Amino acid sequence: MTHPKYTQQALCRYNLPRIKRIAAELGATPIGDRRATETWVNAIITHQSTKLQKVDNQALAQAELDHFIADQAQVVAPESLTIVEISFDHHEYYADDKLVASISHDDNHLTQRWVVMVNDKEIFRANTLMRCDRFICTHYKDGSLPVQEKETTPCTTGNEIMAQIFNECEKYGFEILDDGIYHNDVKLGEVGCTDGSWWVMRTGECQKMPCASAVEAVQSLSMVNVSTDDKSIFDKYFLEQPLEQLTGDKLQRLLERTELVTA
Repeated sequence: MTHPKYTQQALCRYNLPRIKRIAAELGATPIGDRRATETWVNAIITHQSTKLQKVDNQALAQAELDHFIADQAQVVAPESLTIVEISFDHHEYYADDKLVASISHDDNHLTQRWVVMVNDKEIFRANTLMRCDRFICTHYKDGSLPVQEKETTPCTTGNEIMAQIFNECEKYGFEILDDGIYHNDVKLGEVGCTDGSWWVMRTGECQKMPCASAVEAVQSLSMVNVSTDDKSIFDKYFLEQPLEQLTGDKLQRLLERTELVTA
């Protein structure tokens, strides 16, 4: 319940019975001669000051907590982790192309239904998805997250394959649809991984060409000419930019492309 704030000047205009009623409403306890008006006025003023200080301290503490949480979120969120949302209740976390951990939803648990899994084993459980996300990011950053065991083949699940293809296509601005990879509504071809072996089949070709990795496969699609000026996507994304504006990743791809052309 919110009470009005009384000043000492206002209280002094009231008679003693009314001042006592105000003190009772506020819960102020006088110390001294209860027959004196001044005793009750001082009790009310002191009580109001104490309450105000408590509110200010709580607001300050909450502000400090919010600031700390915001700082921690910046500290513990490693940029190298890629989150792939398989479905509403299944998320996978990748470092480069390697699966680090996953989050799933346990409908059978009453309260803590979100579960962090590594190597198909539960390592953490919480009542919200964000708590599991923070757990993965924090422990991955400080190196205390259990290491995901290596699989016998480079690509063991469709989710891992799609994650690698998605990461590479994103670098070129490609769009992945059900029937292949597109750029500006033009189909470039298809990329996949069968029995651990990567392949690419460009539009107009009828045979899958083997590739060493998802990087090489998607890069092969970037060589396709889809514009009217006979320039490939690679030329538009890389060669038309000044070298000093290219990032380290793009420079590396430029060198790799040169090696492919001259090989």
